[in-house]
Amino acid sequence: MTKHAFPETERPVAGASQTPPGPAADASQAPQGESIAAPAPPRGRGDPGRAADQPAPEGRPARLISLDAFRGLAILGMLLVNEKEFGPATPAHLRHAGWEGLHLADLVFPWFLFIVGVAIPYAAAARRTRANSRWEYYLRVVRRTVILVLLGALINSSYAGSPVWNMGVLQLIGLAYFVGALLYGLAVQWRLGVAAALLLGYWLAIRFVPIPGVGSGVFTQDQNLIKYLDEAYLRHYHLNGILLAVTATALVLIGTAIGDLLRRESDPPLRKVSVLFATGVGLVVVGWLWSLDLAFNKPVWTASYVVFAAGWASLLLGALYLVMDVKGWRAWAFPLAVAGMNAIFAYVAPILTNLHILREWRWQRVPLEDALKGVFFEHAGRVPGGILYTFCYIFLWWLVLLWMYRKRVFLRV
Repeated sequence: MTKHAFPETERPVAGASQTPPGPAADASQAPQGESIAAPAPPRGRGDPGRAADQPAPEGRPARLISLDAFRGLAILGMLLVNEKEFGPATPAHLRHAGWEGLHLADLVFPWFLFIVGVAIPYAAAARRTRANSRWEYYLRVVRRTVILVLLGALINSSYAGSPVWNMGVLQLIGLAYFVGALLYGLAVQWRLGVAAALLLGYWLAIRFVPIPGVGSGVFTQDQNLIKYLDEAYLRHYHLNGILLAVTATALVLIGTAIGDLLRRESDPPLRKVSVLFATGVGLVVVGWLWSLDLAFNKPVWTASYVVFAAGWASLLLGALYLVMDVKGWRAWAFPLAVAGMNAIFAYVAPILTNLHILREWRWQRVPLEDALKGVFFEHAGRVPGGILYTFCYIFLWWLVLLWMYRKRVFLRV
């Protein structure tokens, strides 16, 4: 990962968008395209700056402030879902739905992948502005993908307590970003065609390809085509879970089409908002109707789940774009922008700290994490103490991100 202190020439333009993954145009950051990687902080809080969609000076790509805020919202949501200690008081929508169904907790990860896709056009525009060769761009894509996969393996190995190679959050982001970035050279209609083919092919395979000894159309937690292929073929090569990248890539490709829309200077800002809202409503309806045939399912990433999540992502981004980039109301989203500027760090660092410090270090013979929770639980009770502990943990990490933001330290892969 590299440290970036953005020079004056790379400061973002309020109201427009620059790029980038993180882990995506850095891949998310990375989970941002170029915007994933390491965006510069938004210009002053509440300062309207340039009008929305006004091009940056000297042809440089402008920065999409709403995308930074959306990325920060997704990262903080992932952190909350991963670190919550609410006990029996945990709201249903902060828990994953399980085999079938959909909760808010199941949406934040696909939203991040959508953001990765939106950032890719900005990353490609930045490459053209810097006059980098196409091969340099592809090498950067490969490098980011490899780093994301390695970081994901580090996290999975930390959970397992020994080296393991399989699919995790960062690996999935890396692979989906890799394919989406490589296919960005295609015209938008071809990219959307590929996305549709991936979603339809995945659905058709699950519904109609027979499982040996079981038959076709079986889709339960114990028996389904994806589980069969993982166990029969992919697990031997440590590739179990890689099939999820099929629909995840479709989600990234949908995001690239949205990124193209937002970058297009010929369209008035309010028309872009209308298209984002119309697209979001359409995808939500299609995803819901599709779920009547094959249910929403995060463990397998069914097509209905991906399309439904993309719809809500488009609606949220449209609302943020309207409020922040069109109307210029940005001060309220400053906490989100702080988290969005160092997304890959904000995802990886709390997990590794929890695993290797809070759970492994000891205080009076008990893990440091248990000792800290005991203090909160003893004084506030199990449920209030757990809620307080969770938000204190997230707030402390936000303060770290704020310090990095103030010091103009941005980490990207």
